[in-house]
Amino acid sequence: MDDTTLDQLEAALSASPGNVALITLLLKACLERGEVERGLKLIPEELEQRADFASLKPVAAQLYLAAGQAQKALSLVTGEDPAAQLLRARALADLDRLKEAQVEYRAAINANPSLEDMALWRRLNVSVTDFRGGEGRPKLRVISNDDTDQTEVRRLLVPEDKTVTFNDIGGLDDLKKTIHKKIILPYQKPGLFERFRKRVGGGVLLYGPPGCGKTLLARATAGECKAKFFNVAISDVLDMYIGESERKLHALFEQARAQAPAVMFFDEVEALGGKRSNTRESTSSKLVSTFLSEMDGFAKNNHGVLILAATNVPWSVDSAFRRPGRFDRVLFVPPPDRAARENMLQLMVKGRPLAADIDFAFLAKHTSGFSGADLGELVDTAADEAIEESISEGAEQPICDRHFKQALKDVRATTLEWLTTARNYARYANEGNQYDEVLAFLDKHGKGR
Repeated sequence: MDDTTLDQLEAALSASPGNVALITLLLKACLERGEVERGLKLIPEELEQRADFASLKPVAAQLYLAAGQAQKALSLVTGEDPAAQLLRARALADLDRLKEAQVEYRAAINANPSLEDMALWRRLNVSVTDFRGGEGRPKLRVISNDDTDQTEVRRLLVPEDKTVTFNDIGGLDDLKKTIHKKIILPYQKPGLFERFRKRVGGGVLLYGPPGCGKTLLARATAGECKAKFFNVAISDVLDMYIGESERKLHALFEQARAQAPAVMFFDEVEALGGKRSNTRESTSSKLVSTFLSEMDGFAKNNHGVLILAATNVPWSVDSAFRRPGRFDRVLFVPPPDRAARENMLQLMVKGRPLAADIDFAFLAKHTSGFSGADLGELVDTAADEAIEESISEGAEQPICDRHFKQALKDVRATTLEWLTTARNYARYANEGNQYDEVLAFLDKHGKGR
């Protein structure tokens, strides 16, 4: 609509002020032309009082939205038709009431898929997180889309404050003593170790069956050292663009060095440091080389930075990582023994409705080969039995020995396949006696563990 026509329509409206059709036409024209202020002046003052002006409300609401008056727009939009719901979603989004806006948007699109607005949908699923830096550090505002969970944003920018110690881990007493002697003491008495020219930091590789507590052990080690804990996920490093993975890895190491004492933990490290002889891709080899360089390169100062890594397949990790100065301490994290299993089960049932007849010694005896994760599954299965019984009885039934006996029939150990594979490597590919701990464990606990 050109200027002349719009002026003529305004003149006609002056002669007929209550003409709803004419007002609607003018408001739409102003909205299309982007003349928001001009359109707002044409909205009748008695819009909300007169019933015959109800059809004007949707276009008036759009004008108020364009003018940044979201609350005014929201008050005008009534009805449950899809167009009204979409307008409410836009107004609620402007007011930062994202959860309510999502409900309105989904209802509108379910009723009329043709109204789908991906720009609005992305806006509704954006989270904004403010981080106040320490002294001398700037305030950060992080904007993430719906693919990034809020906890993921915080994990990447701020190390977790929750402290885990060895007291939170059942069993693994021998391993705890080894870690205390080789890893924690250098952090607690750095002056003594410096006199003997022993540096604080370095690398430790934890290996063993899945579900046996390698990640928890790494977190507890950081807690005992009173150091910042950086849990580095594979997705934090790997990138589809050439050179980006190496750049990200370098940035993570720089962040840890800046906040020393710090513990960096790489889970499933074989994804970042796999044997270069097993891949034909040069990008994988470059990433391994960058990892090695960051650990002990000529220009790197990792003093006060402990690098912990965990893997279920140590035979797939590049042998260069085993060199002294890198992952020079390789520790086997075995499945818990009988005493540890009994202790872990008692820890896992705390806080649940519990009967007094549970025989934890019996359960520990009959869970040979169970990992910590398997024991957790056993407790959850027993709890499911108790919940089902509570529903059928109409009253809460505590977890009792009968429920655990039933759960034992359903839950199986998941470590046996790993132990079989590890035994073959330990017997036939044990270069440098690196798997002697596995053989010792199998000899000691092969039966009745």
